[in-house]
This record gives sequence, structure tokens and C-alpha cells, in this order.
Amino acid sequence: MRIFAREALLPDGWARDVAFELGPDGTILSVEQGAPAGGETIDGPVVPGMPNLHSHAFQRAMAGRVERRGASGDDFWSWREAMYALAASLHPDALRTIARDVYREMLRAGYTAVAEFHYLHRDPAGAWYADKAEMSRALIAAAGDAGIAICLLPALYAHGDAGGAALHARQQRFASAPDDVLEIASVLRRDYAGQPDIVVGTCAHSLRAVTPDELRALLAGSPPDVPIHLHAAEQVREVEAVRTALGASPVAWLLANVDLGPRWCLVHATHLEKAERDGLARSGAVAGLCPTTEANLGDGVFSLAPYLDAGGRIGIGSDSNVSVAPVEELRWLEYGQRLVARRRVVAARGAGESCGEALYAGAARGGAQACGIGAGELAPGRRADLVVLDDRAEPLAGAPANEVLDRYLFAANRAAPRHVMVRGRWRIREGKHVPRGSPVSSASAAGRP
Repeated sequence: MRIFAREALLPDGWARDVAFELGPDGTILSVEQGAPAGGETIDGPVVPGMPNLHSHAFQRAMAGRVERRGASGDDFWSWREAMYALAASLHPDALRTIARDVYREMLRAGYTAVAEFHYLHRDPAGAWYADKAEMSRALIAAAGDAGIAICLLPALYAHGDAGGAALHARQQRFASAPDDVLEIASVLRRDYAGQPDIVVGTCAHSLRAVTPDELRALLAGSPPDVPIHLHAAEQVREVEAVRTALGASPVAWLLANVDLGPRWCLVHATHLEKAERDGLARSGAVAGLCPTTEANLGDGVFSLAPYLDAGGRIGIGSDSNVSVAPVEELRWLEYGQRLVARRRVVAARGAGESCGEALYAGAARGGAQACGIGAGELAPGRRADLVVLDDRAEPLAGAPANEVLDRYLFAANRAAPRHVMVRGRWRIREGKHVPRGSPVSSASAAGRP
């Protein structure tokens, strides 16, 4: 299958007249710049699809419904109580419906993969389903319904606070031991083996919810090549609780006690000392940043510029799904930095560098790494996960290539891709979902009539 694009963002920058040869498995076989037209012509700038490295799909059902001030104010911890109430009401079919709808929304916005951080393992009464993986299967089925790739992360959640505190009554649905989540993950890897749009990773909720010995048991029982995710340093109260229990803040403890490396994604990592920040950057792990949720919950602002200067890798996630749009996550990431630093163009670290390109390309690469999928760049050997931007309307109309992503991220208030491809299959055309089972492509599928 040959796809021809007038403009495409390649690893070395924008290129014109680019021909992509795709294999039957949806892998990019070759990329030719300055190529003659032919095959399926794409009308619009082409960029890599964006992986969403952190989602709690079920929380979309409470978006916009917890914005009234409580009698004593409101914060992350009061919001968490409302989340528990929602979690207690969900059965597998309801979870599948909510997740399917939010995953379809992600695709329309330009996400081509999602890492689902999943801890609703038991039934609402706190008992195991006959199949411990039943709720996990609901999420995988929802991703299949939508047509998005998924990295399913069954999360170990054993304690109510750092130091091995017992779970609260409203957390019993999450209750799991290392052997439970290892069993769930093993069964899923067996049952979905060979399906390239499904990755099953390793996950611990946080150092609040697992003890060091439990984390070590989880890591020891997991395959050596799967992604590892963990919430870290989201809230000051969390950092202090972990420091009291373990003698070090979360990221400092991880740097000293586990083999933190490229397989790891530390979600949020908001409250870091300089040594932690630089150590995380040197490790090759990904900082999983979720700016709209972090703003919504009052978490704080990640220290981006020095982290990037130290070689740090980033990706973005929709987390609570109060917003489901890569553009908004990246815009909030940059604007939060500007408000704190009181200067402009923070993510671009070199003179003349495009802020939009630095953010988008960095998040696409880091997100693919965190999801354990061979995507994030339009290059041979990578998945054909791509997004076609709509350059028929302002502010993209007539934009030179070197301004496309700046305009898309910072000036397109109704930004949505025109077409979205996942592993060589069009999932969105003209902003609408392609019915499952329709032809993979046609000569005029992505071009103007």
C-alpha cells in the first residue's frame, strides 16, 4: 500500500512530497522524500499519531460534574471521594460502554493509542469476578470497538496510604496483591498474544498504595520487556507521606531502589527536587504529564525546562479525561510553564526552534515509548499511526510547514484532525469514524473529492 503526502513531519523535520510504503501488517516499510505522486493521496499535513500514555477511562463519566465548591473548600482528596462513589457503581458492561465512547473521542482528537491505568478489578461489593480479568477484558474490548491501540495496565493497589495502611472501605474494589495482578496480566498476555494493537504492561498504583516488598515482587514476576507505570509525586501530601514511611520522597526512593530506566513511566512527577528531576531525566524513563487533569485537581506544575535541558523524555495523558484532546494537553503544558516562568516559548530550547514541534514530536516519541508500541515517528519499521491535519480552514489554511504545529497547538480553538490512521487502517475520515469492517483504504479515501 502506497500513501503520498504533500507535507509530512519526519524525524528530521518537515518534508515535501513524501511517499510511504506500508506493509500488510500496518508497518511503514519505506519513506521517500521528493517522490512522485501516486497511490493514495493525502490532502493535508501529516504528523505522527499521538499516544495517550495515561487514562482512567471510567472517570470521563464524572467530568464537569464535580465543580461545585464544598463547605470546607475542595481539593484532590475531596475529588477522590466523588471518584470512589462513581467507581463503586460500575459493572463490566457499563465500563465497556464508557471506555468505548471515550476511546472514540480520543481517536477523533488525534490519539492513536491509549495506556489504560486500570484498578477496578473487583465487583462493586469487593469480591473477585469468576474471571479476575473481567474488567480488564471490558477495557480491551472497548479499545477494539473504537479501533484504538491499547496498553492495558492492571494496577497493583494494596494499601490506603504509604507505610502499608489498610485500604479504606471505599477502596475495597481496588484491593489486589502482587500475585493477583501478575495473574491477570499473564492471562491477558496469553489470551491476546499476537494482537499488535494490545500491549499488557506492569503497573503499581503508587508508593502510597504498595509497599517496597510488594513492588519488588511485582517487578520480579513481570516480563523484562513490558512497560512499567506508576503514579509519583502528584500531590505534596503524597510526597510527605512517602517520605515519612520510606525515608525519601517517591522519585528519590525509586531512583535509589529500583532499576529506573526506559521501560518506566512516572505519571505526574510534579513535585521534584533538582536531584530527583535530573536523575529521572538521566534514567531514560518518561515523565507522564497530564496538564488538564493536573490543573483541574490543583496538583501543581511540572518543572519542564530544566528537565528537558537534562535530556528528559515526556509524554502526555488525558488521565481523568476531563479533557480528551492532545492539543489542549500540550497547550496547557506550555502555558503553565509560561505562567510560572513569566516568559514565552519554554518548551523550545534552541534559538529558532518551533515550540509546537518540540512539544508535539517529543510527546509522540515519549508516549510511544511509555505505551510499548513502535510508533511516535513516521519512519521505516514504525507503525503507520498518523494524523492528517485539516488545512482547509484557519488558522492552518496557507500555513508554511514550519508554522503548522505552532498554529495547531496555539491558535486552533476548534482543532480536530481531518483523518486518523491506526496501524495502516483509517479509523477517522473527514472527522468521522470509519465503520468497522469497511475497506482499509481506497484511491480517494483521504483526498478531496
